[in-house]
Amino acid sequence: MNRVFNFGAGPSAIPLEVLEEAQKNLVDYKGEGLSIMEASHRSKMYDEVHNEAISLMKELYKIPEDYDVLLLQGGASLQFAMVPLNLYRGGKVQYVDSGSWSSKAIKEAKVQNLNMEVIASSKETTYDRIPADIAFDDDADYAYITSNNTIYGTGYKSFPDTKAPLVVDASSDIFSYPVDWSKVDLMFAGAQKNAGPSGLTIVIIKKELLDRAEDSVPTILKYKTHAEKDSLYHTPPTFGIYLLSLIMKWLKENGGIEAIAEKNEEKAGVLYDAIDKSNGFYVGHAQKESRSLMNVSFNIKDANGENNAELEAKFVALATGKGLIGLKGHRSIGGLRASIYNAMSLEGVQALVDLMELFQKENS
Repeated sequence: MNRVFNFGAGPSAIPLEVLEEAQKNLVDYKGEGLSIMEASHRSKMYDEVHNEAISLMKELYKIPEDYDVLLLQGGASLQFAMVPLNLYRGGKVQYVDSGSWSSKAIKEAKVQNLNMEVIASSKETTYDRIPADIAFDDDADYAYITSNNTIYGTGYKSFPDTKAPLVVDASSDIFSYPVDWSKVDLMFAGAQKNAGPSGLTIVIIKKELLDRAEDSVPTILKYKTHAEKDSLYHTPPTFGIYLLSLIMKWLKENGGIEAIAEKNEEKAGVLYDAIDKSNGFYVGHAQKESRSLMNVSFNIKDANGENNAELEAKFVALATGKGLIGLKGHRSIGGLRASIYNAMSLEGVQALVDLMELFQKENS
């Protein structure tokens, strides 16, 4: 088996140990005579997997007792609509626009004709930073941020303080650092970057928010519906939840959230150091104080300081040939992007850095 280093932004790398465990039990789950994918979501066999996944999340993330953990479908994009449907009370809602995904969430709020304000944005500088001096109104129905921006490679270093309920789209950095839950009232994430395969969405919500939804909200779109049924109101994405439980075990066996956060700092430090020491050959998109630990977006520059698309394409082709895939930047900004989520090893990052240094010597 010749495994590549997968730097794709998502769906992204899953720990090899997790894949091997799933492979071992794929056809015959622990001697039960059927796959977990075939098991009824009402069966004892699946029930143990489901509850273990939720229990491990609560343990590893230190989620307080007054929060519910929901396992849903529809991806994080459905949450752009579900959040206002469940939390809006006729007052006002406030958003920070720090990238593509927050702008899509803002669009969904506008579709619902909410009294909505964008209180801070970095759009004018091509989302190269997290906006400074974020100040939400205390009386807002909710305040909304995106903790990490995959396309532009920016991330919050700490969450803003607010008396209004804070909603955090953590799709690309969930489980990568400890969370101060005293600051967060609702966190959601698609699983396909740090928590499993695509098709599963995680929502962590303060219980006191569950009663906000109006009767007019469709039953399946109410958080309370899923909380009351332990995320079994309808058939959940069972195989995705099984892989989530395996990833939570993997995290626990590797020291938990605190340990993975240290590894993420180390990996990002190695890559950013290589960019900063390249004498302008490689230039990061994000301002240094806003650099993401999950997604590193950068360009190759020519002698005039302009983006060199030809060299960038050459680098992507060379890297792919050497088993380093997924390095092409997002189409909206081009360039290069290395996504270094929890499952990416330091070995993989070092292999990328070694290739970057060699490429610079041969193409400067």
